[in-house]
Amino acid sequence: MSTDTPDASADDAPSRAELAARVDELEDALTEAADEDDSKKMSIIATKGTLDMAYPPLILASTAAAFGYDVTVFHTFWGLDILHEERSKDLKLSSVGNPNMPVPNAVAALPGMDRVTTKMMEKKIADNDTATIEELLETSLEMGVEFQACQMTIDLMDYDEDDFYDGVTTGVGAATALQDMANADIQLLV
Repeated sequence: MSTDTPDASADDAPSRAELAARVDELEDALTEAADEDDSKKMSIIATKGTLDMAYPPLILASTAAAFGYDVTVFHTFWGLDILHEERSKDLKLSSVGNPNMPVPNAVAALPGMDRVTTKMMEKKIADNDTATIEELLETSLEMGVEFQACQMTIDLMDYDEDDFYDGVTTGVGAATALQDMANADIQLLV
């Protein structure tokens, strides 16, 4: 059985260099297509600003960015405190209504207990050598995570946009956040 076709002549066949160039072109096109297909997007909405609720969006965002995700975190209402340079350093832990708190609600409601439980958590964070909120934020920004501050909340809470960490995107509205979520592979509300 012959692999030669009767109509093809040796003069019509592409040269080895032409075939190699064509293979290179196809490999480049496949690599570009794979790069486009591999880009995953994660969108997180952060609504809470307590010490224990500041960690989940930051840990998820930095981890997803480390895995190559394009990550956006939209902060609204109390979640905006995480992006505020001064307020983020003084986040509290609410002891009332927290079922995992090592104190009963009757004791947790006593004056000063939030301060006590916050200090307990801060000690646990330091003893465990866990990254601070500021460290997680800065690491995430360096990794390309986009932190967005809700403009309506900025206006409502009378925040000054200059008080947010450098690199935080201000002036973002709910419509932008919804569009970002619609285009994301993973959407989380924290």
